[in-house]
Amino acid sequence: MAITTTAPTIDENGISAPTYAEVFEYLQDRYRGIYGPDTYLEADSQDGQLLAVFASSINDANATAVAIYRSFSPATAQGDALASNVKINGIAKKAASFSTADLLIVGQAGVTISNGIAKDANNNQWTLPATVVIPPGGAITVTATCTALGAITAADGTINQIGTPTRGWQTVSNPDAAAVGAPVESDAALRQRQTVSTALPSLTVLDGIIGAVSNVPGVTRRRAYENDSATTDANGLPPHSISLIVEGGDSTDIANAIARKKTPGSPTYGTTAIVVQDVYGRPITIRFYRPSSAALTVAISLKSLAGYTTATGNAIKQAVSDYINGVDIGGGVSGSVEWADAITAANGVGGGTTFKLTALTLTGPGGAGTPDVALAFNQVASCTPADVVLTVT
Repeated sequence: MAITTTAPTIDENGISAPTYAEVFEYLQDRYRGIYGPDTYLEADSQDGQLLAVFASSINDANATAVAIYRSFSPATAQGDALASNVKINGIAKKAASFSTADLLIVGQAGVTISNGIAKDANNNQWTLPATVVIPPGGAITVTATCTALGAITAADGTINQIGTPTRGWQTVSNPDAAAVGAPVESDAALRQRQTVSTALPSLTVLDGIIGAVSNVPGVTRRRAYENDSATTDANGLPPHSISLIVEGGDSTDIANAIARKKTPGSPTYGTTAIVVQDVYGRPITIRFYRPSSAALTVAISLKSLAGYTTATGNAIKQAVSDYINGVDIGGGVSGSVEWADAITAANGVGGGTTFKLTALTLTGPGGAGTPDVALAFNQVASCTPADVVLTVT
């Protein structure tokens, strides 16, 4: 298609720019208009090569103009521009984070633990808040942070050593698995969080709570439920209650975020209970869930075709485990880890041209899927490449 200008065009459909080939053809036409239609401008000519340099420069400038235009929208901005845009919504790009775990501290009432450290089975250190005072009940739940940056894992019950012995501090344990740390937030994740963050000033209370919790540092995933009926629902949530399942983040920060947004008299429900103060300085107990882990294994049978290698098999294992680990809390809309999506993930490796998938079975805590593996509303699926077993024929 012949163009009339080499510059980008902005209209009701946004911005568009001619391709390199269109710009090059435009310059050739103008050159021949000056020096004659029989001028030789192919790639092996000096004039043709010079026009190619001009066309490349114009194309690069156009690409920069398009990128600048699109950098003003969170939907299309990248990197630093996206990080600047989302400040309008009162959020910022999350830096790399440390793993966190909710620890149950048991000891004598009134004992103060200063700069306490707990250790897990792998000898990783987990720092408690600077000051922890054991209440009259003799137990308190606090959020500890791993001293090592990144995805440090700790299964439930494995953080059970007192690293800084303190008179009156008796035991420590983590009832739930640790929330692993994360790398610097990706553009895709930040765009999704920006979309949710617009609910912060919303008229819907639950949307506002979701937006506030999503903005808590360290929170990686969250899901909310509301039971507005007069009876206990299928998930066991009591009448007229709200319940959030939150992965990552400090428990007290999460509780404060919920407390700031929830309506008076609306009870919260969950296994984690944190006492915070309301706007009037009165103590209020906020409850929510930490997601429990549902470990899955996968059995895959495939027929190798020309070009299949061990690296291909390892890539299949990684792709399937990545899909499973990325399933939303409670299985998302479907409520399950889906067999068909696992097959799609496997076949996506190299376009599936070097192997033929013949069978795939998902097995969860309750046994083999049928074929999907259902998740409880407060569960997250977990799977490592080692949990994916390949049978190659």
